[in-house]
Amino acid sequence: MEPVAALTSANAEFESRLRQITSDRWDLPTPCPDWNVRALVNHVLLGTRMSVHVLSGMPRAEVIAHLDDDLMAGATDPVADFVELADRMVAGFSGSGGLDGMVEHPAGDFPRQMFCGFRVADGACHAWDLARAIGADETLDVELVQFLWDDAQPQRDMIAATGMFGEGASGALGDDAPLQSRYLDLMGRRP
Repeated sequence: MEPVAALTSANAEFESRLRQITSDRWDLPTPCPDWNVRALVNHVLLGTRMSVHVLSGMPRAEVIAHLDDDLMAGATDPVADFVELADRMVAGFSGSGGLDGMVEHPAGDFPRQMFCGFRVADGACHAWDLARAIGADETLDVELVQFLWDDAQPQRDMIAATGMFGEGASGALGDDAPLQSRYLDLMGRRP
């Protein structure tokens, strides 16, 4: 699976869970400490919008100034908001520059292809988080999971070291465990 196809797949996974949120589920806890469903969705909306801004060349300081916005405040259709932003993000990776060159991300300069991988992982992991929170199907697309696993291997040590993914891999899953379980475990989830 190519990176932009993986991004499109990850977006579809998140969107499908987002469409299942009913009004009584916004306050449910998620596997992400300190985030309920509403906060998780806001995080994904912010990350997707941030990506659109980064890919469009917005100056880093401007991007950073909007990282704490509450996009859920007053949102009447979070699904439509996500779809619109996700489509713009995919277009940013598909258009001029595509996966070549560098981006000025708030955390530093990254190759565009690596940044795309970050966005695939964010969308897919949070699709699983959302599914777990609302009791939806947690199964991710098999080809997407393979992409995620392969993309994460060069960054295994960094994933654990950042602290952004819990404690990283638990070491409790063997090579015979399902690939989705091993990937989620690497990303600090305990399926």
